[in-house]
Amino acid sequence: YVGNLPLSIADKELENLFAIHGQIVSAQVVTDRECSQSRGFGFVEMDRENGNRAISALNGHEIESRSLRVNEAQTKEKRASNF
Repeated sequence: YVGNLPLSIADKELENLFAIHGQIVSAQVVTDRECSQSRGFGFVEMDRENGNRAISALNGHEIESRSLRVNEAQTKEKRASNF
């Protein structure tokens, strides 16, 4: 999970940001269904080792004056139980 993305970031830029930490399976910025504008978060899929390295390196990293929030995505059930 990658949160607090600048609205100008597209899938390819997100992929390039993470690619230096290992092979990317997929990278997607989530967009609004109606207007196709970024919702400010996305998902990057990598193997666990490279994913953990990317989390350590990029969590808090600033892009366009925005501090990224990068962590392992959780299932809906797991998120609901955290409250």
